[in-house]
Amino acid sequence: MNRFLLALALLTLIRVDTFGQLANYRVFFGVTTRKPQQVVLRRWQQNTQTRYLVLNPQTLETSVMPLLADGVKVLPWNSVLKQVSPTPYGRAMHAEQQRDSNLQDAGIERTDTTERGFSLTVDLCPSTKPLTRSVFEQLIRAFEPEEKPIPVTITITGLWMESHPQDLDYLKSLVSRGELAITWVNHSYHHRYNPQLPLPANFLLEANTNLSDEVLLNEQAMLQRGLTPSIFFRFPGLVSDKAVFDRILAFGLLPIGSDAWLAKNQPPKQGSLVLIHANGNEPLGITDFINLIRQKSPAIENKTWLLYDLPTSLAKEK
Repeated sequence: MNRFLLALALLTLIRVDTFGQLANYRVFFGVTTRKPQQVVLRRWQQNTQTRYLVLNPQTLETSVMPLLADGVKVLPWNSVLKQVSPTPYGRAMHAEQQRDSNLQDAGIERTDTTERGFSLTVDLCPSTKPLTRSVFEQLIRAFEPEEKPIPVTITITGLWMESHPQDLDYLKSLVSRGELAITWVNHSYHHRYNPQLPLPANFLLEANTNLSDEVLLNEQAMLQRGLTPSIFFRFPGLVSDKAVFDRILAFGLLPIGSDAWLAKNQPPKQGSLVLIHANGNEPLGITDFINLIRQKSPAIENKTWLLYDLPTSLAKEK
């Protein structure tokens, strides 16, 4: 075996050993028994180990942990909500329950309005086109060294991950080099869309959509590729109804929308969740964003106009 094939084989073994196959993946609610107490959201088996997706309710950061059986206290979802009600997670979940009735943009659209800047959210819906890498290259040029790593929220679909392994590796390399700090958001597995259907019957509202698969299969796809799913969820097309919205809450997730979809000429405000697509299908939004950061370059250099980490921004809201 030549050196290239040997290196490739070793790399494959390392990737399988690191991430491996997931089994018995399921929603699993509870709290950790050791401090700082964390919320348990999922449980599965991987590499002969029982693993859990847990959330710090104070910081809204998620992590994967191999906990011992006595390290978890199983609780019904309502009991978890009561226990975390004074925390930023509990407050955010309560606020989300008041946002569930809109057809579009029913989730969090804006965080801390005192911030001098916004949270950038980049959608990766299914696409045959390559990743628009220029967005991330422009970001790095514009915000370093003022911000490093640069906080970015990427909402990702299972079909995009399947079709673009090299682009995903590129994004992960930006994280490993300390260029970006990415919050990975579930954007559904298939992101179904039928241009012939009206919005109330489209996207996740399309007949025969299996919402559990859309959520849980995508989480597994993320974990198998070394990504830690965040506490957030973005509806495809930003479209939902009360029933679907409330079911996402019942998974323990916080839906996010946007009040600044650049391709729709929605200007960002302080604390906005700005939305662009880097899947090759929205050149107008990309152009608008690049123009925006060029206009703001003096403020970026003076640290008076910055990008903000979504979990941190939401956690500090009162």
